[in-house]
Amino acid sequence: MMTLPNIITLSRIALIPAFVVLYFLQPAYNPEGFIDIEAPESIFTQVNFWVTGIYAFISTTDYLDGYLARKLNMTSQLGAFLDPVADKLMVSVALILLVDFYPTDTHWYIAIAALIIVSREILVSALREWMGTIGQRSTVNVSFIGKVKTFVQIFAILFLLYQQPFFGLPSFEIGVVLLMAATFLTLWSGFIYLREGVKTFDN
Repeated sequence: MMTLPNIITLSRIALIPAFVVLYFLQPAYNPEGFIDIEAPESIFTQVNFWVTGIYAFISTTDYLDGYLARKLNMTSQLGAFLDPVADKLMVSVALILLVDFYPTDTHWYIAIAALIIVSREILVSALREWMGTIGQRSTVNVSFIGKVKTFVQIFAILFLLYQQPFFGLPSFEIGVVLLMAATFLTLWSGFIYLREGVKTFDN
């Protein structure tokens, strides 16, 4: 059922390849993760702005499609399937690219956080699929902690993508703090989902 909310959700997925292409169009960087002094700074600013802007747009439409679905009474099974898929795709792709950008020998904590977050997403997706097969999917609906985790996670990725000072504030440091907070919330919400799911397992 191609409702407006579903079209918005599909547009989020369609923008992910554009996000990846723009990411790899950024100029060369030195091992510390900053722009190479030989690369034109204007190019860095423009391309990096669009990379961050596309991700910000994708994140905004994440809220918009759900709001419209409820407001216009257009909720559907297709939307319920596509929305979490789009969320996980955009988060996983962004984290993989960030791990690629920041060298693991100096920024290993970003790689660890990415592994934890992506692993949790896979675990919860598998758990939801299992619960759906036994008619208990509502048991693992999104919790409040899960929503807060998603919110913090999005801003962490945005700051780490932008990298340049944000109104005089250090984007990288802010992004790292938010990413660590998102990792903690990821573990917390993952434990909640797993605890509820385990209750239905056959001993």
